[in-house]
Amino acid sequence: MAENVKILTVYAFSTENWSRSEREVELIMKIFVRYCEELRTEALAHNIKVNVLSTAREKLPVNVQEGVSRLTSSTSHCTSFTLNICLSYGGRGEIVHACRAVASSVVAGEINSPEDVTEETIANCLTTAGLPDPDVLIRTSGERRLSNFLLWQVAYAEMFFVEREWPEITREDLVDVIRGYAEGRVRRFGR
Repeated sequence: MAENVKILTVYAFSTENWSRSEREVELIMKIFVRYCEELRTEALAHNIKVNVLSTAREKLPVNVQEGVSRLTSSTSHCTSFTLNICLSYGGRGEIVHACRAVASSVVAGEINSPEDVTEETIANCLTTAGLPDPDVLIRTSGERRLSNFLLWQVAYAEMFFVEREWPEITREDLVDVIRGYAEGRVRRFGR
């Protein structure tokens, strides 16, 4: 917020993470339940809206779904910053859901012809509908892949790679990325 960033989207748990050991998934879900209330309190204190983006919400345990619902509904009125948490989320699954929504609109007669389907039509069916596409993608832990994260939305994002694991990232690391983006990148969007 101090660097004039208005929206942050983080990848907390992917749909692929469900294939980890049952014990590990159980522990991760307990962490989400524990921190949902802490995050809710902090978000309200700092006027932060929290969205949870999920393409497989039904896989989340009921107590996680309840915590997420409480967190998002309690902060829905906040306006100083938006934190999007991708939880039980997969980019390919998101695109499949969007295609199904478009197909349903065709069947319902809301879309008359294939030519009526636009990028905006699809974008409005994504979990990020109404939000701007990310300007920057920061990939941590030395990885050089998207890992099924916001595949549609990051089409024109500037990518920065940081060798450290996420818990080791410092404020200075983030400021370096923001400055690198602001000072060293020219956004052309294909032009």
